[in-house]
Amino acid sequence: MSNHEADKLSRSAQRVQDAIAAAGGAFTVVELPGSTRTAEDSAHTLGCQLGQIVKSLIFKGKESGKPVLLLVSGSNRVKEKVVAKHLGEKLVKADAEFTREVTGFAIGGIPPIGHLTKPVTFIDEDLLQHETLWAAAGTPNAVFSLPAAKLVSLTQGVVIAVKS
Repeated sequence: MSNHEADKLSRSAQRVQDAIAAAGGAFTVVELPGSTRTAEDSAHTLGCQLGQIVKSLIFKGKESGKPVLLLVSGSNRVKEKVVAKHLGEKLVKADAEFTREVTGFAIGGIPPIGHLTKPVTFIDEDLLQHETLWAAAGTPNAVFSLPAAKLVSLTQGVVIAVKS
């Protein structure tokens, strides 16, 4: 990486940009002056609908301890029992330490790709109703947009209903 590239993005955001490129995506990470820490912050900062925001939520399998990534529409709440049926075990909300350990990112900037440990990934079917989505890119101020149709191929996730 040249010094010029290093000036463009923070280290975490650059990791996401590299993961996008490695997955064959042509999406560009941008760092914004406003916060994108929550779905509501992101929609306000980006001027888009709440449903276009991809919330990246980390859970772990209760028995297996394996990381589970839920990519959820910003306007939806997850029904853990619904997701557990697809996973085959109960879900436990991951704490900040586990989240950083398996993703390499802090809560508030977790992207849908580029994690240190590949998680089991489920995608909220409601995200696919939108033409364009916005996802976190490694920091509370970094995001990237992508066509909703590309989310499955980018993340290798399984599309499910996450709400009852």
